Amino acid sequence: MANSNLTEAKRAKNDEFYTQYPDIEKEMTAYLDYNPDVFRGKTILLPCDDPEWSNFTKYFAQNFERLGLKKLISTSYAVESKKYKGAYQPTLFETSAPYYDKVKTVQNGKIFTLTDDKTGDRKVNVDDLEGHYLEGDGDFRSAEIKRLRDESDIIITNPPFSLFREFLAWIIEANKQFVIIANMNAITYKEVFPLIKDNKMWMGNGFHAGNAYFSTPFADEYEEGIYNPETGLVKFRNVCWFTNLDHGRRHQPLPLMTMAENLRFSKHKEIQGKQSYDRYDNYDAIEVPFTDSIPSDYDGVMGVPISFLDKYSPEQFEIVGATESEGKGFSEGLWDEKSKVSQPLIKNERVYKRIFIKHKKVKK
Repeated sequence: MANSNLTEAKRAKNDEFYTQYPDIEKEMTAYLDYNPDVFRGKTILLPCDDPEWSNFTKYFAQNFERLGLKKLISTSYAVESKKYKGAYQPTLFETSAPYYDKVKTVQNGKIFTLTDDKTGDRKVNVDDLEGHYLEGDGDFRSAEIKRLRDESDIIITNPPFSLFREFLAWIIEANKQFVIIANMNAITYKEVFPLIKDNKMWMGNGFHAGNAYFSTPFADEYEEGIYNPETGLVKFRNVCWFTNLDHGRRHQPLPLMTMAENLRFSKHKEIQGKQSYDRYDNYDAIEVPFTDSIPSDYDGVMGVPISFLDKYSPEQFEIVGATESEGKGFSEGLWDEKSKVSQPLIKNERVYKRIFIKHKKVKK
């Protein structure tokens, strides 16, 4: 159900999902633990985030000095580009700001910047943010935001789900470092998978227990179990971080059993007690339906769920390709071209969303 709501968000472009501060802090801490200077001397751009509501802005502004940032830039879309159900009510923060303009608040995006101490308290923090209106509506594809992109070193945000493909291409075009949030199914996009395969992008540290919580003005449109009226938050499980910043979890090898051990002791009934792993009818690979069931001693190609990437270590595995159903030519010749079905088949039953991997060093 959560995934269907993300799909609806893409269709309706109800893209205002505000990430929680603890989730941002947890993710950034993973990069800092691996490299304490990862943000030092860098200009960080936070596009697609309302600077007055965004926890991204709050986190980096409050930790500006500790992280050693050079500059922080945060931008938002204009109000008229957001699909509010009723008339927009400006916040007290907006109306009390020296730059406040009733017309521009609706038609123009906003930008906040932070570089040094403006208040004279000898600290650089959220109180030193300087805000004003953008010339345009704040769309990341505009020349105005592109200039900010080109000025920055790292782009960090929760981009609109409906525009993820365009947004990622916009980042890659400028060859920037990034940390962004997306639907996990984006792994199989033709614009995304080659970047993952070529080790130019990977999964971030991840949300706690795989649950991502967001605030949104459209929360009451979600069903019970997804929207919590007590917290005002919606919960999605099929959401992840994508990045090209390194972190330690990415280099932790996955503990595995041998094939014989899996067939005898696996906790999964689909594997335990079988004589062997299934082979696909139309792909030259075996089916491994669970990441923890990857056999440590198999030196051939294995088809695994896309969720494997959350445990992927480039020192342990090589990503060979993906099924033809995820993109033409993705299977790297593993697909039997005589087959009329692009998904892998096991005894004529379809299997969906698989990527193909091999061990780099097989443990005998």
